[in-house]
Amino acid sequence: MTPTEDRQFPAPLAAAMAVRLDRIGEDGVDFEPFKAFLTADETTDWFRAWTGNGELNGDAFRVFGQDGTGGYAAFWLIRPGRVLAEQPVVFLGSEGETGVVARDLGAFLWLLADGFGPWEAATSYEPEPDRVPHSNRELAAIAEQFAPLHRAAAVVVIEQATREFPDFDDTIMELCR
Repeated sequence: MTPTEDRQFPAPLAAAMAVRLDRIGEDGVDFEPFKAFLTADETTDWFRAWTGNGELNGDAFRVFGQDGTGGYAAFWLIRPGRVLAEQPVVFLGSEGETGVVARDLGAFLWLLADGFGPWEAATSYEPEPDRVPHSNRELAAIAEQFAPLHRAAAVVVIEQATREFPDFDDTIMELCR
């Protein structure tokens, strides 16, 4: 995957993001999808500001949404030679929160279907006391259509992602100035 590749969403992500756009503010999930990936320049500007490191670029990320505070959800292009849908989904929050929230797009679809967004997945160790996740039938249908073999509860999706990429936070923090 190269930095100049198409910035349009793959069909499964586009379908899920269309449903999420209709749900903003209704389901307790703090996730606002974009209509397309941020440009390479926008991603670089964000990543430099987030890390305080002007020597970096954002080529390792495809940002596709944000939470209400401006934290970003993105694909992390860490698997060389693999397509975008096979890359992990990460969250980098406005207050320094980080987390790999899904191992790939298929797992991310099931995370959304189970009532979690990237912020909720990355901060699952600090659950909001009154929040009860609610599964979404429309998102579950999309997950079933595009990723039937990835079916898993959100807690399993998060656990698998965390187990596969235990050093994500350290990796990102080493880039910070």
